[in-house]
Amino acid sequence: MSKAEIIKRPVEQIGKDVRKSAWSAVIESLAILVLGILFIAWPDTMVKVVAYIVGAFFIAKGAFQIINYFIEKGQNDFFNNGLLVGVVSILIGITALVMGDDIANVFRVIIGIFLIYESLVRVNTAIKLNSAGIPIWRYVLILAIIMLVLGIFVTFNDVATVIGWMMVVAGLVGIVGDVLFIGQVNYIADKIIKE
Repeated sequence: MSKAEIIKRPVEQIGKDVRKSAWSAVIESLAILVLGILFIAWPDTMVKVVAYIVGAFFIAKGAFQIINYFIEKGQNDFFNNGLLVGVVSILIGITALVMGDDIANVFRVIIGIFLIYESLVRVNTAIKLNSAGIPIWRYVLILAIIMLVLGIFVTFNDVATVIGWMMVVAGLVGIVGDVLFIGQVNYIADKIIKE
C-alpha cells in the first residue's frame, strides 16, 4: 500500500465528517430562516408562543425536579438541591407565561448572541480555508461578517418583525456559505493529500 493510499483513507473519512458537520450547519441556518419567516408573518403571536414554550418547559422541569427530589429521598442527601431547583424553575416558568411580551427581549438577545457565535465560527472557517489556500475563503469571510452585523443588530433591536427579517437574511447567508463550503470539501481533501 502506497503512502498516498494510507493518507487518503483518513482524509476521506475527514471529508465525510466535514460534510456531515456542514450539512448540520445548513439545517441550523434553515431553522433560523424558518423562524424568521414565522416572526415576519406573525410577530406578536410568535413572541407569545415562544414565551409559552419557555414557560411550559421550565414548569415541567421544575415539577420533575420536585417529584424526583421526594422519590429519591433527596431530603436525606445533603448535596441534593432538587427541591430548590424545582421551585425556582416553576417560578421562572410562571414568570415566562405571565410576562410573555417581555420575554421577547430575552429571546432577541439569545438569537443575536447565537448569530454572532455562528458568524465567528464561519470567520474561523474562512481563516482556515485561507491558510490552506482555498479560494472561497473570501466569500465565507464576507458572509460571516454579514452574519456578524446581523447578529449585533438583532441583539440591540427590539422589533419582532425586524428580527424576523434579520433571521431570514442570516439564515440565507448561512445556507449559502455552508453550501459553498460543502462544494469545496473534495478540493480541500485533495489539497491535504498532496501536502
